[in-house]
Amino acid sequence: MTINNFEKSIINNFVKIKRIVDFNFRTDSLLPLDFTATNTELSDEILANTDLFSEWVNNKLTAKNARYGIGGYNEHRTIYTRSSHFDTGEEPRRLHLGVDIWGPVNTSIYNFYDATVHSFANNNNFGDYGATIILSYNIDGFEFNALYGHLSLNSLVGLEEGKFIPAGTKIAEFGAKEENGYWPAHLHFQIIKDMQGLKGDYPGVCKFSEREKYLANCPDPNLILEATFKNNQEQ
Repeated sequence: MTINNFEKSIINNFVKIKRIVDFNFRTDSLLPLDFTATNTELSDEILANTDLFSEWVNNKLTAKNARYGIGGYNEHRTIYTRSSHFDTGEEPRRLHLGVDIWGPVNTSIYNFYDATVHSFANNNNFGDYGATIILSYNIDGFEFNALYGHLSLNSLVGLEEGKFIPAGTKIAEFGAKEENGYWPAHLHFQIIKDMQGLKGDYPGVCKFSEREKYLANCPDPNLILEATFKNNQEQ
């Protein structure tokens, strides 16, 4: 199997990847959450009400004794019907380009590797990212960016473009619905090779017809998440 430059840079530095959220590989568990059409439990009534949607996620985590829910890369999701933000003419945006980590409001988020601040913004629309931070990385000469979305507004305080953020630094928290685009509390984590001139924002969901183009620019973050969960025990 051929690996790309992004994968090679992460594999070669696997043991250096720090945590993104607190997690103990020996005692904590992750629950994959499916938000495609096969998940018939999520009714229109639940999706239309953020509190009901949050309750559904929390009940799933509690039932499986899971610390976080996780998943979503390259997933064709039906949940975006809840917001006109994803409606774009004849073909709506439904394909998810990052990985979500679902958990409690104010869950701490950390920087997994030395980085600088590319940009940040409050994308304050229903269904959007809410508070958003984008960090730039250079690992073994391979440059890329990571978008952290659905954060608390407090996460944006004190940031400036170009600021150095050492690996292991706490950078943010999961935002409440009023600050995260009116979603159940979670982190949207997305890798972006070329920001294409954008600042503080980049599509986290695309049209299915543009799938190949966007996936080429937004490689699978799961390799980083595998490292961050396996390497770093909660202090």
